[in-house]
Amino acid sequence: MKRFISTILCCLFMMSPVFAQNVEMADIMRSNGKIYVVVAVIAIIFIGLMVYLYRIDQRVKKLEK
Repeated sequence: MKRFISTILCCLFMMSPVFAQNVEMADIMRSNGKIYVVVAVIAIIFIGLMVYLYRIDQRVKKLEK
């Protein structure tokens, strides 16, 4: 479980340079406050995928035993 959490944190820290780019559409969405909704949805999807993969991994380990 500790490795899983550290993997998620590493992925989140690696994504921070992506948000540092200056894109015109992002500037417009940021001025309207919608960029945070987009980032939140992407983060929720990413976390959901990580939880799903972790649960599948646990089931496979259980079946291997």
